[in-house]
Amino acid sequence: MLFRKKAKPDSHQSDEELVADLQRSMDADRFGILYDRYCAKVYQKCVGMTRDRDLAHDLTHDIFLKAFVNLSKFDHRSKFGTWVYSITYNYCLDHLRKTQRQRTDDLDEDAHGEVEHPEDRYEAELLSMRSEMLDEVLSKLEAGDRALLLMKYQDDLSVKEIMEVLGLGESAVKMRVLRARERAFELYQQLQPEGS
Repeated sequence: MLFRKKAKPDSHQSDEELVADLQRSMDADRFGILYDRYCAKVYQKCVGMTRDRDLAHDLTHDIFLKAFVNLSKFDHRSKFGTWVYSITYNYCLDHLRKTQRQRTDDLDEDAHGEVEHPEDRYEAELLSMRSEMLDEVLSKLEAGDRALLLMKYQDDLSVKEIMEVLGLGESAVKMRVLRARERAFELYQQLQPEGS
């Protein structure tokens, strides 16, 4: 375990109160309270993005170390949970991009082209996919697209919350979600057996 569980009187404090206290005086035991509150959620998000439980376990520890080291930079403009989610998303995405670049370099493959569609007509199809087919589509999607779709449909984040996590404007988030859905549906059509 990264941070030891220890029954402390501050375990009743809100996230914001605990973070404010930690910013004044860093204490691994007190940070452990935040770890206990968010560890399972961060781990599940890592599993959802990487599709690898062992890797997700390692990334979870890395993410909490990063959060601990950077806690002084937390500015209280968003909730602590949103800040941790943002670190999780970006850390996993960076890891997946790095891994994908290495694989691409190893295979010396050309980047695949994107087809853009002006209207959002794939959401219903995406939501109606059989779960096993959806799982296969998600595993084949680029990490950024997969993460966006998981945020929107698994984690049920609003556009505003996704904006906070990604640090993007509303129209950029909506366009990225739209394109991720389109690419997911294109993959779904490619994976469909003939005559289905």
